[in-house]
Amino acid sequence: MVDTYSVPLTSLVREFDLQVAYAATDYTSIRLTVEDVARPGLQLAGYFDHFEPMRLQVLGNVEMSYLEKLSPTERSITFDRLFSYKFPALLIARNIPPDQECLAMATKHNVTVLRCSETTSYIVSTIIAYLKAALAPRITRHGVLMEVYGEGVLLTGESGIGKSEAAVELLKRGHRLIADDAVEIKKVSDSSLMGSAPELIRDYIELRGIGVINVAKLYGVGAVKQENTIDLVVNIVPWDTQTVYDRLGLEDQYVEILGVKIPQNVIPITPGRNLAVILEVAAMNNRQKKMGYNAAREFTEQINRHFDQNMG
Repeated sequence: MVDTYSVPLTSLVREFDLQVAYAATDYTSIRLTVEDVARPGLQLAGYFDHFEPMRLQVLGNVEMSYLEKLSPTERSITFDRLFSYKFPALLIARNIPPDQECLAMATKHNVTVLRCSETTSYIVSTIIAYLKAALAPRITRHGVLMEVYGEGVLLTGESGIGKSEAAVELLKRGHRLIADDAVEIKKVSDSSLMGSAPELIRDYIELRGIGVINVAKLYGVGAVKQENTIDLVVNIVPWDTQTVYDRLGLEDQYVEILGVKIPQNVIPITPGRNLAVILEVAAMNNRQKKMGYNAAREFTEQINRHFDQNMG
C-alpha cells in the first residue's frame, strides 16, 4: 500500500527559517499536499483561470513592484480577491515587508503571510526540491538495504533465509548498512527510488540467536548510511532442484516498485554458498551494465563467432 504524505507549514517555516508576518488562526494545522510553488503574477492582474489554490504562493520583487504602482484601494481589491482562494500561505521574498493592505486582507480571509530574505528564484527552487522529497510516494518493504561498491542493493526473500547474516558479512568487508528488516522506499523521480530505514530501527540489525546489535557502535559510523538509491534488487530463494535457473544471465529481470522498474537478480542458495561474495559480484556486474558492458552478451557473441568460424 502506498502512503500519502503531507508537510506541516510549521515544518517548512523551521526548515527555511521563514519569518511569520501574520499567522492565521489555523496556522499550526496547515499542511502542504502538493510539491509545486506558484508565483501569482497573472492573478494580481485579475486572471484566475487555472489558478491552483493548493500551492504555496510566492511574491518576489517583480510582483511587489507591480503592486506598489497600484493605489491603496486597488491593492486592497487585488489582495482581497487573491486571499479569497484560501491557499496555504503567502511567502514574500527578498525581505520585502508586506504592506498594510496585504496584512488587512490576510487577516480578513485568515491566510498566513510569511517572509524570507532569499531571492525569489532561490527560495522557490529549494522549496520545490524540499517538498518533492517530502511528498514523494512511498512504500515500506520487508528486506535489507545495503550500499555495496556504491550500488544500493535491496535484499529480499522469506524471513529467516539469511538476509541479515549476509548484511553482517558485507559490513565486515567494508560496505554500509542503510536498513534492516523494514525499508522505506520513496519515488524521487520517474526512474529513481530512494531507500531508508524507519527512524526507530535505524542503524540496528537483528541476528537470530544473538539479538539486536547497533551497527554504528559496533562497526563505527562509517558502516551506516541514512539513505541510498535502490539500484538492484536481489531476491534470495532456497535452491529448488526442480527449477531451471538462468546460467548465463542473458535474460534481464526487473521488479516494479512504485511504477519504477529496478533490475533484479534471483539468487538460489544452498548451505556452503558464500552469499556476501555473490552479492558483491552482483553489485559490480550491475554497475558494469549501467556503464554499457554486459559480460553475458559478450560471452554469447564470442561463442557464436567460434561456432560460425568452425562451421564456416
